[in-house]
Amino acid sequence: MPRTGAVDPFRLAVFASGGGSNFQSMIDAVEDGSLPAEIALCVSNHDGAGALDRAREHGIPTSVINPDGLQQPSFTRLLLDVLSEHDITFVALAGYLRKIPPAVVEAYHGRMVNIHPALLPAFGGKGMYGMNVHRAVVEYGVHWTGATVHLVDEEYDHGPIVLQQPVPVYPDDTPSDVAARVLNVEHQMYPRALRLFATGRVEIDGRTVRLLDASPAHHDTP
Repeated sequence: MPRTGAVDPFRLAVFASGGGSNFQSMIDAVEDGSLPAEIALCVSNHDGAGALDRAREHGIPTSVINPDGLQQPSFTRLLLDVLSEHDITFVALAGYLRKIPPAVVEAYHGRMVNIHPALLPAFGGKGMYGMNVHRAVVEYGVHWTGATVHLVDEEYDHGPIVLQQPVPVYPDDTPSDVAARVLNVEHQMYPRALRLFATGRVEIDGRTVRLLDASPAHHDTP
């Protein structure tokens, strides 16, 4: 059965377009020893991203690659070059608001993940990011939402699911209420998911992801 195996060395690139709170959760996990990885690069599509400030505060190299005005082959080559320059072996998308070019997805097949603020396949797809997701959740009237860590493929929010964790939605919730509750769960989940890959505890069989030695009663807990 296909298995990722432990990625050694686990040199992580984090792609982020915003403030980078999920990125910070990874930094914290590396610094407290719970995530056996080196965060070797932070990539953003604009130079005002707060994630870049977090990276600089912790001595993590940064790269700003804005695809606006670039043909896709040029954007692809710039991404592949910077990932190669920093010897990146795994990629985590954390609020990155640009679609990853197919050639980059292929180069990191099985070694690129994303976190989505809902229980996929619900409330996913093009345009479903950030507060757009939480507004849709509240407007639809669901009782549960959550967060999903999934492998990245060439479609938005489509790759095999690694971890999911539900979050309740209460009758009087605003989208901001839901967003805060989900983000708290994301900060816990994402470092755990990366640790599973870093320690070789993931098996991938088509769309099925099996977590080795994980509690069967708590699929989100290694």
